[in-house]
Amino acid sequence: MSTATPDNIDATQELLAAQNYVCGRALATVVFLALKLNRPLFLEGEAGVGKTEIARALAAALGRRLIRLQCYEGLDAASAVYEWNFAAQMVAIRTAEAVEGTDRESLVDELFSDRYLIRRPLLEALSPQPGGPPVLLIDEIDRTDEPFEAFLLEALSDYQVTIPELGTIRAENPPIVILTSNRTREVHDALKRRCLYHWVDYPDFDREMEILRARAPEAPESLSREVVAFVQRLRTEDLFKKPGVAETIDWAKCLLALDTLTLSPEVIADTLGALLKYQDDILRLQGSEAARLLQESRASLDAP
Repeated sequence: MSTATPDNIDATQELLAAQNYVCGRALATVVFLALKLNRPLFLEGEAGVGKTEIARALAAALGRRLIRLQCYEGLDAASAVYEWNFAAQMVAIRTAEAVEGTDRESLVDELFSDRYLIRRPLLEALSPQPGGPPVLLIDEIDRTDEPFEAFLLEALSDYQVTIPELGTIRAENPPIVILTSNRTREVHDALKRRCLYHWVDYPDFDREMEILRARAPEAPESLSREVVAFVQRLRTEDLFKKPGVAETIDWAKCLLALDTLTLSPEVIADTLGALLKYQDDILRLQGSEAARLLQESRASLDAP
């Protein structure tokens, strides 16, 4: 069942919180404005800070369908918009050839009709959906190249795409569009100018505690404080990939599965695979290094 969009910033924050997405007022403000002004929202930040999760939370909270376009190097407009079901078209052609008196012109019209059209994420998002306009997540736009960016710029300007065989298809009600970038490369300014922009940073200690309480409520408060303090301290190290909020939540759940009540260097060493994703980073925390970071993180908890 579709829910009306929030009418103020506080309501936006509450809407996301109802889906266990904890965010600050600045992020809630830009989400509210994107909904209010029907503008695409461009979220940039490190991997694992919750950019993609905003789209999921919004779709769930508003009762809308979530349509995700996962970007990758070499993605082109055809793969993102549509393709024809060639196998089904060939079957139709063979069937028509077996029947005498087939009207070739009518056959061509049928072959390039909606019946044989495979809708990819962009076209699907521009089509009417039960419950209202969907949430279109264009994830990791920084992985694509400039030609696709240029195409996307045009598509998001007018919320329309052109299929040569069918003509121009325009959204009656534009989707809620969220683009994310891990900043592996700079996205062109022209695309950013079409969007509202927000940098999603790592949360501070208090905010990360709120997130962990929402996502892992079964974790004891004392363990949660140790986990967040350790992760916060770990992010100050020179790592190839710093752990995001997603890793904090995963690590806490792993510790709970092991019936861990308090951190120790041995437990940290055994569970680093939930927190760090590169072997070089894991090797750095072996032995006395984990003990040092644990001691320093506990000292930060004791500090006034």
